[in-house]
Amino acid sequence: MASQANIESIYDLTVKDAKGNDVSLSIFKGKVLLIVNVASQCGLTDSNYTELNQIYQKYKDQGLEILAFPCNQFGAQEPGSNQQILDFACTRFKAEFPIFDKVDVNGKNASPVYKVLKAGKWMIFEDDIQWNFAKFLVDKNGKVSDRYYPTTSPISMEVN
Repeated sequence: MASQANIESIYDLTVKDAKGNDVSLSIFKGKVLLIVNVASQCGLTDSNYTELNQIYQKYKDQGLEILAFPCNQFGAQEPGSNQQILDFACTRFKAEFPIFDKVDVNGKNASPVYKVLKAGKWMIFEDDIQWNFAKFLVDKNGKVSDRYYPTTSPISMEVN
């Protein structure tokens, strides 16, 4: 894998999906990405999954892709296995967007995806993710263009 210093865009990374398959993020080139650290047992779960699904259905044919990365670092609110997470998201919320392997988003074991996402100068944010459902918007060129608090509603991010 390329060192972080050589990464020009998020598309240079390969990650594991929730079924353990390698996925090159280059398959999303030319799409706008909304990358979210998700959790099944958080107070923000119902509203976020519901709204992420609404946005995905509305914009997927226009080039939006939502990438969900389960994370258990906040209040141990994503304790299940990858299969349990998939079952939860796909059965309860009918999620159709990709769900990846459970990752750390902070600390020495943070996923390379989150190291790239957090590399921006966010002013009001510290580098670390604060909680479940932090959101990053990545432009069609693979560059991080915006970062949103966990409490930011996905629907409120729509551009009119």
